[in-house]
Amino acid sequence: MNNIAYYTPEGFKKLKDELEYLESIERPKASQAIADARDKGDLSENAEYDAAKEAQGMLELKISKLKEVVSTARIIDETQLDNSKVLVLSTVKIKNLANNMELSYKLVADSEADLKLGKLSVNSPIGKGLLGSKIGDIIEINVPNGKMNFEILNITR
Repeated sequence: MNNIAYYTPEGFKKLKDELEYLESIERPKASQAIADARDKGDLSENAEYDAAKEAQGMLELKISKLKEVVSTARIIDETQLDNSKVLVLSTVKIKNLANNMELSYKLVADSEADLKLGKLSVNSPIGKGLLGSKIGDIIEINVPNGKMNFEILNITR
């Protein structure tokens, strides 16, 4: 896999905290659930034991994937970014040319995306379309229900 993802310091801390929680809290709980189920007798007919083993397997898979994400994550120093074009962690003010509606988004890594907070994934169709644009550019973006045209009004950090 080895996909490099870029994170804010806060986003990276959130990832590390989740990993630590899974390893220090959830892993021991899963082991205890297996031990409790094993104590109930014949393992060949013990659905509780099977369920506990399956839950442990899913947890270990999640931990493994999170470790990989953490190992390939890069923290971005926003002060070193170029403000003349749209990059990861840019806040972009755009105008939808179809309805003249103005929107503002901060482009972030997939795991930090939250449209309610105005955080748009750089891997979303609009996020990909905005990357590299400059103030005044008119860009056409393919979205699931057609094409949209936007004007870049402002770029900040």
